[in-house]
Amino acid sequence: MKKIRAAVVGYGNIGRFAIEALEAAPDFEIAGVVRRNGAENKPSELAPYDVVKDITELKDVDVAILATPTRSCEEYATRILGMGINTVDSFDIHTGICQYRRNLMKVCQENGTVAVIAAGWDPGSDSIVRTLMESLAPKGLSYTNFGPGMSMGHSVCVRSKEGVRNALSMTIPKGEGIHRRMVYVELEDGADLNAVTKAIKEDPYFAHDETHVYQVESVDALQDMGHGVNLIRKGVSGKTQNQRFEFNMSINNPALTAQVLVNVARATMRQQPGCYTMIEIPVVDMLPGDREAIISRLV
Repeated sequence: MKKIRAAVVGYGNIGRFAIEALEAAPDFEIAGVVRRNGAENKPSELAPYDVVKDITELKDVDVAILATPTRSCEEYATRILGMGINTVDSFDIHTGICQYRRNLMKVCQENGTVAVIAAGWDPGSDSIVRTLMESLAPKGLSYTNFGPGMSMGHSVCVRSKEGVRNALSMTIPKGEGIHRRMVYVELEDGADLNAVTKAIKEDPYFAHDETHVYQVESVDALQDMGHGVNLIRKGVSGKTQNQRFEFNMSINNPALTAQVLVNVARATMRQQPGCYTMIEIPVVDMLPGDREAIISRLV
């Protein structure tokens, strides 16, 4: 059986774990890695693979895993989809997902390609759990409680602010879907903490949550990639009250995100052209192997 050729675009935390997930997948081969500096200072773990500055330098790519910051996903996806290559990404600004989906839907349909967006664990696999819970109790309330743990998207956002050398954003659950953001920053020489704090709190990533910003000497001394989530729904099945469902997860954040990206990269090969979120894709399409064998094992 022909293996799926995947390229990894970006080689930060998610990109590194995406390589590991691809290496472990029986139905993938790595077409190469796209890095800003190409093969310059090529990490030893990438020795077996082509490392380039642009995806056009790679051959026969079926799908590109975009391990890039959220705010650059659309630019990369639009260009790569236009080349006839499927894309997957972990875009994580919840309020922007529908518009992003509409934008890429047109690109996919024009080029006969497939994009899966917002495919991390939240949004992503948690979205599937929330959808299932709501189907089981259509009337009721759901709560998503994150953490405590490191938020990659929020940390990347803070690192983009002027005057910030390094940053860590921790998500602390307060219950009933309310969270506190604890932000720790290393500042560049001469940077003003008050100005940095203002820029962080005004950003859409932080504007709707209680946010505290602290200056520290070393972010690395605080960093832990662990995270977690607690999903709860209490509602009504038919006319029966007091149905309660709960889902808990404790994870390494970038490792799980990378695994989900590989799962949906596989699923892109089984969909009609278009742009999808994870709740629109049959879960069985995210698993390797024969569909009937999967059904026999899991149903």
